[in-house]
Amino acid sequence: MRKTTAKPKHTWQILVIIITVVILGLNAIPTLYGNNNALLVSGVNSTQPLPSIQQLRDVMQQQNIQVKQIINGDADSKIVIDGDDEALVHAQQQLKSELGDDYQVRLGNQSAAPKWLQELGMSPIKLGLDLSGGVLFVLEVDTDRADQERLANAKDETLQIIHDHGLRGMSVKMAGTENNLVSKADVTTKNPVAQTETEGKLDLHFLSHQAAKVKAVVTDLQQRLPSITYSKTGERSATLAFSEQSITTFHHEIMAQALTTLRGRIEELGITEAVTQRQGQSRIRIELPGVKDPEQAKRIIGATASLDFYEMANSGTMGAKSFTDEDGRHLRVAPKPIFTGSNIENANSGRDEMGIALVNLTLDGIGGKKMSEFSRDNIGNPMVTIFSEYHKNSADEMIKNSRVISVATIQSQLGNRFSITGLDSPQAASDLALLLRAGSLDAPITIVQQRTIQASLGKENVNNGIMALAIGLGITLVFMGLWYRKLGLIANTSLVLNLVCLLGLMALLPNVVLTLPGIAGLVLTVGMAVDTNVLIFERIKEERKRGRSNFLAIETGYKEAFATILDANVTTMITALILLSIGYGPVKGFAMTLSLGILTSMFTGVFVAHVLTYIVKPQIAVKQKELKA
Repeated sequence: MRKTTAKPKHTWQILVIIITVVILGLNAIPTLYGNNNALLVSGVNSTQPLPSIQQLRDVMQQQNIQVKQIINGDADSKIVIDGDDEALVHAQQQLKSELGDDYQVRLGNQSAAPKWLQELGMSPIKLGLDLSGGVLFVLEVDTDRADQERLANAKDETLQIIHDHGLRGMSVKMAGTENNLVSKADVTTKNPVAQTETEGKLDLHFLSHQAAKVKAVVTDLQQRLPSITYSKTGERSATLAFSEQSITTFHHEIMAQALTTLRGRIEELGITEAVTQRQGQSRIRIELPGVKDPEQAKRIIGATASLDFYEMANSGTMGAKSFTDEDGRHLRVAPKPIFTGSNIENANSGRDEMGIALVNLTLDGIGGKKMSEFSRDNIGNPMVTIFSEYHKNSADEMIKNSRVISVATIQSQLGNRFSITGLDSPQAASDLALLLRAGSLDAPITIVQQRTIQASLGKENVNNGIMALAIGLGITLVFMGLWYRKLGLIANTSLVLNLVCLLGLMALLPNVVLTLPGIAGLVLTVGMAVDTNVLIFERIKEERKRGRSNFLAIETGYKEAFATILDANVTTMITALILLSIGYGPVKGFAMTLSLGILTSMFTGVFVAHVLTYIVKPQIAVKQKELKA
């Protein structure tokens, strides 16, 4: 039977290439247009109707502000401005003064791509902090403070158990302190020199005849707090402390909760390109690309506010906390809240029938059950709402300030929906609702670093990066075209398609952000894609030296070179994935671009180039002296 060297059909391969290139190419197009500056207008509460498009347009025309487009959405209205950042800030100020306190006006951007691409859900590649400008925050999570709060709660539990057992003369206090933590101005100094071996423990003192009953107290305490440990230090004294393993686990939980809460707050701000990740043992790095109002971001992200609901304490309540309301009245509340901000499922600001600002709360199942049971058993009794926040004073001491928002008398059994009043302004109600929706923090945080990158610097970085990519790509295309002729044209085509597919894939995936090192990753991807084609083409030329036909040389070249190409790309991918998992900021951006570039270069350099080779049918020329060699 005679061997055939006829060109095989590649119908399905061609269809795959066309569909892939069309989809990714369309996703890559909006990146060429970039973004326009825009203003985001929303009500301070969800029930507030948005201004009409004509009303917004009239305000902009009165202030001689050029408007490209106004888009009315469900939650906000977007006004696309024709101007730079200075014009955008001016437009924001004018619009705030015209609309009043009932509306929020935030800075943002809108894709400049044609409307039909936007309707298809396609948007430009998200740019990182170094390319778009924005704000960088590094936050310190005060895990030491969280440990103290946890220990204080353990002390309250112990006192309650002692009271339930009727053990007079038995006492418990924080080791190294004489008094309890105060609620109004609770101070913790983070000074390693001042820390002693007794910190993080509770001192338990009892009378001689109570020694046998201490075991029962400890047993009850360990049922409530399984990680607590007990050690006797004398005939009438002992210490209570959390185990080292439980402290480590607690710190991990604190950091995980802080990350989740901060990401929720960022989402509430409408920032989709943010990078939030842990940095070291107790720090969190937050990058907010494109943020033009850093003070608003700082106010929301750096807030450590929490909301707790307490039962009013009676004279016999052990461990009761004291607060002072705005009228100067001293209020004593139960040591433990009925429920906390962690039970709040949703929160929206609004106004009552008298026009007073309020926040409407929706509790989760656990919180709703607690509220229902408490209100059922306490009709006619007051419930105290406490708002707490942390800040650092001039001595670098962490201070907890708590204030009474409201003291409401329960008139009937409540469910999982109710409102709180007593807020200063609609803006305060809106900020509090945002914080409650995103969740409160179990440990206070402090902004230890803040850096703002101007948008002009970001644009310069983009221009420089594009110039470097264009120069590298241009030199590569010329070299491949001159050196490999028809094969070089195939390589150049696959190289351009690789870049298009990579940009489209980066725009399509939601969590991919292009950074300045990411542009370096694009240039590196170009080199890797060329390397793939060079390996294949040189292998093909070797097969032609051996006297094989073009068809067999091409088949053998692609087949034999694939193993080498795969090994090289797999090892590079492993390195990129390691950088992606442990790196942050620009390093992570580089690793993400490199990882995606490896995938697209394998697709275009092997699959696409293979099909194009048969379509073009190149004549592989081999010099006579090479044949003799």
